[in-house]
Amino acid sequence: MTNPNIEQLTAAQKANAEVMVALVHTAFNGVEKIAELNLAAARDFLNSSVNGTQTLLGAKDVQEAAKLQSTLAQPNLEKVTAYYRNLYELITATQKEVTDLMEQHYNQLSQKATSAIEKTSASAPVGGDVVAAAMKSMLSASTQAFDHFTKMAKQMADIADANVAVASNATAKAVGAASKAAAKK
Repeated sequence: MTNPNIEQLTAAQKANAEVMVALVHTAFNGVEKIAELNLAAARDFLNSSVNGTQTLLGAKDVQEAAKLQSTLAQPNLEKVTAYYRNLYELITATQKEVTDLMEQHYNQLSQKATSAIEKTSASAPVGGDVVAAAMKSMLSASTQAFDHFTKMAKQMADIADANVAVASNATAKAVGAASKAAAKK
C-alpha cells in the first residue's frame, strides 16, 4: 500500500532535483562560454601586442612611432569594447535562461499548490474552508510578489541594455575622435 503524501513528496523532490540540474547545466554553459570568450580575447591581445610591437620597432623616428601608436590604439579600444559587449550579452543570456527556468518551476509549483488546496478544501471538515481561503490568499500574495520581482528584473535588464548601448556608442565616438586627432598630427 502506498501513501499518497509520500508519493507527492517523492515527485516534488524529483522535480526540484531536475530543476537544480537544469540550473547547474545553464550555469556551467554560461561559464564555459565566458571562458571561451576570455581565451579568445587573451589570444587576440597577445597577437595584437606582438604585431604592434613589431610595427613600432619598424618606425624610423619618434613622430612615426607616435602616429603608429595612435593608429594601433584604435583597433585595440574597439576590441575591448566588443569584448565587454560580448561578455555582457553572455551574462544576460545566462541570467535570462536561469530566470526562465525559475519561472517555469514556480508556475508548476503554484498550479500544484492550487490543486492541492482545492482537493483538500473539498474534503475538509466544517471550518476547513477558512484555512483553504487563507492558503489561497497566501499563494496569491506570493504569486504577485514573484510576478513583481520578475517584472522588476526585466526592467533592470532593459535599463542595463540601454546603458551598454549608450556606453558603446560613446566609446566608439571617442575612439573615432581620438583617431582623427592623431591622424592630423
